[in-house]
Amino acid sequence: MATLHRPARLATGAVAAALVLLPLTACSFSSGNVSCSDGQCTATLSGDGATATILGTEVSLGSVENGQASLSVGDTSVSCGEGDNVSLGPLSLTCTSVTTDSVELSASLS
Repeated sequence: MATLHRPARLATGAVAAALVLLPLTACSFSSGNVSCSDGQCTATLSGDGATATILGTEVSLGSVENGQASLSVGDTSVSCGEGDNVSLGPLSLTCTSVTTDSVELSASLS
């Protein structure tokens, strides 16, 4: 069984970390219903239970009632109306648009 020397293990770990963090720090990228540029993202969640991974955090839409979207990260939930700013997990969110069944968000890391 071959063993890696310490410098090789460190280099392998650094490459793996860079590959994981690259999407979080890239100038811009787009994936499905999420688009990011320079650390700011926009996302649209449509329909109860819709999810999006924003800056490495999965955000879920519970429901929309009376102009308020119920959003969650893990066990933490917040309610957000159009124009509201909220913190959810590591994210700072602005609900830019809330319709009867969807929410559009602007997000950045807190």
